Amino acid sequence: MAEQNDAAAADAAGRPRQYVLTLSCPDRQGIVHAVSSYLFMTGCNILDSQQFGDQDTGLFFMRVHFSAEAPVTAEKLRASFAAVGASFRMDWRIHPSDERMRVLLMVSRFGHCLNDLLFRTSIGAVPVEVAGVVSNHTDFERLADSYGVPFHHIPVTRDTKAEAEARLLALVEEERVDLVVLARYMQVLSDDLCKALSGRIINIHHSFLPSFKGAKPYHQAHARGVKLIGATAHYVTADLDEGPIIEQEVERVTHDVTPDQLVAIGRDVECQALARAVKWHSEHRVLLNGTRTVVFA
Repeated sequence: MAEQNDAAAADAAGRPRQYVLTLSCPDRQGIVHAVSSYLFMTGCNILDSQQFGDQDTGLFFMRVHFSAEAPVTAEKLRASFAAVGASFRMDWRIHPSDERMRVLLMVSRFGHCLNDLLFRTSIGAVPVEVAGVVSNHTDFERLADSYGVPFHHIPVTRDTKAEAEARLLALVEEERVDLVVLARYMQVLSDDLCKALSGRIINIHHSFLPSFKGAKPYHQAHARGVKLIGATAHYVTADLDEGPIIEQEVERVTHDVTPDQLVAIGRDVECQALARAVKWHSEHRVLLNGTRTVVFA
């Protein structure tokens, strides 16, 4: 069925279907040649290719955007590429480029990032499908409804945290969620939940990590007289706010900016950084490299 749908998508559009291959593996000679030869032999056409060899880790990273005509399908490509992947000990994936990730947005009581992402997804600027909004409050239920997005209220207390996280994981499974986005969700996640969603949960932090952690970060920044404020989008790990960084954004400020003005500026910065991180992840442009990332933007 998947192969039939794959082929039908290309035939219906009257043009070859496009795919993205991502891979990482120990760096050695012949990787690019092996990948390009495989694509040539299977009748594929490379549209764009990016690569990076990390001399510190000895790992090689690659993203290839290519097209293929029916009867080539994603399933056939995955089956035939397996031998190439095994020979180079690759961690690899092949995805149809028009296949949209299903994303679950989580929020507490600051709604600027949620509102921004809902708008960007509605106009196609961030190419994902929003499967739902989850919150430990009901403040943004009406906002989610206005976009036709299901809203799930999952309250969290110290005594119900385990139950709430179990409900969240069940929702991720039921809705076939590919990515969870913490759009200013202010609850600390358990180590078990972080591990269960490893590599597919993104958070926005309202500063350059690890600066100004905790409450009122912009007020802390103002007290220090900062001249640059920033936001950091990163993958979530069990180490609070220290996961691999995907994107950062900054705005220059002057001595006469008030704490409230910093908050307003910071909200815009957070929205920009998070939107880019979600977009790049959904387009398979972000590859994990230990505690860092390789971003083929």
